[in-house]
Amino acid sequence: MNAYSLGADRNRDALEILRIAHQLSDDEIDVNTIVYSVINTSSPLRLDEPMCTGIIEYAARNQAVVVTPFTLAGAMAPVTIAGAVAQQNAEALAGICLAQVVRRGAPVLYGGFTSNVDMKSGSPAFGTPEFMQAAMLGGQLARRYRLPYRSSNVNAANAVDAQAGYESVFSLWGAIMGGANLVFHGAGWLEGGLRASYEKMVLDADLINMVATWLQPLVVDDATLALEAIAEVGPGGHFFGVQHTQDRYRNAFYSPMVSDWRNFESWAEAGSPTADTKTAALAAQLLAEYQQPPMDPAVLEEIDAFVDRRVAQGGVTTDF
Repeated sequence: MNAYSLGADRNRDALEILRIAHQLSDDEIDVNTIVYSVINTSSPLRLDEPMCTGIIEYAARNQAVVVTPFTLAGAMAPVTIAGAVAQQNAEALAGICLAQVVRRGAPVLYGGFTSNVDMKSGSPAFGTPEFMQAAMLGGQLARRYRLPYRSSNVNAANAVDAQAGYESVFSLWGAIMGGANLVFHGAGWLEGGLRASYEKMVLDADLINMVATWLQPLVVDDATLALEAIAEVGPGGHFFGVQHTQDRYRNAFYSPMVSDWRNFESWAEAGSPTADTKTAALAAQLLAEYQQPPMDPAVLEEIDAFVDRRVAQGGVTTDF
């Protein structure tokens, strides 16, 4: 579970809610990592008080921190990718070292979130070739330090359109080729993270499932080589009717949620659905079918009581 670090009291409240949900004692928290927090540096070369507090609070309790500099080449970092990643590395290592000073062996992840700005407007750009380069470089650095690596699936599109799709593919490719262990902001991003979209979440889920299928090891044995089926069909035949195909066709290939693989005539007869209309329909269907994950009513009651008590106490002041 993720909790955002905006001051010590908020960190402790989040940890207490999760302690209740997991039904752990206070002592058991220190040997069970149940929460992680993404720690962003205030680039260039600064860790502000809320982020430092987050590192200190969670590292002290053996909870995970994902130290992720938010470096935009040309704005908060040098205009060159090499320079921007060098700055990213220094900032990430500073936060990671702080966590280890607080508690040696506290779980940490090396985060990479270096992209560039549009030099015509100054707006952040994501899913760019430069983002891909930085994502892959970040992964190499994380492996050098033998740390888990966090990357992201991001884009700068303002609508669920072709730009949203291809920029997310670029981002995911950078993350996967960088060897990311955690893809944070994995689904739903639009406008550089300023907006979220149910339709984009469906599209991203399809992309992530495609990548996950691609990453599965390829089995090569007598059954998959299908030499007997090749001999059975012979020159000029087809494989639709052979037993080898009949035994496997239901699950042979990835079945997409959004992509439409019918020919033009069949697609047109079905109303010519496009990706934006399909994602909208799927999002509505999934929302209608959503079921709250089950939780012991007594545990939920204890969580609600804690939240009600903190609200009655006036909550906490957000640190900036």
